Amino acid sequence: QVHLVESGGGLVQTGDSLRLSCAASGRTFSSYAMAWFRARPGKDSEFVAGVSWSGGTTDYADPVKGRFTISRDNTKNAVYLQMNSLKPEDTAVYFCAAGTGGVTGRRRSTYDYWGQGIQVTVSS
Repeated sequence: QVHLVESGGGLVQTGDSLRLSCAASGRTFSSYAMAWFRARPGKDSEFVAGVSWSGGTTDYADPVKGRFTISRDNTKNAVYLQMNSLKPEDTAVYFCAAGTGGVTGRRRSTYDYWGQGIQVTVSS
């Protein structure tokens, strides 16, 4: 069982930066693929970014490519999402997810464990 807790969200202005963190419990964190998804108001949840178990492979959705960076620290059982040049359309609840398969993917079904989510609001 893996327990995921997100932190670092909040209210910012257009162009600002935020860093989301996800703390994971469990002894096998380093073997999991990790990802961030988001649920924007009135829309289905969507893949944002993913990182493989080793950190060697990352993937980004087109709307955030070049602005967001996903990273992980297996010594701290943590994954991060650095969000720069934030836009109002980035406003969403952001979720951390862990996949026991070790390989990142864009489908929700790739991931077995989910955090509760954290709100990010970008004002114009």
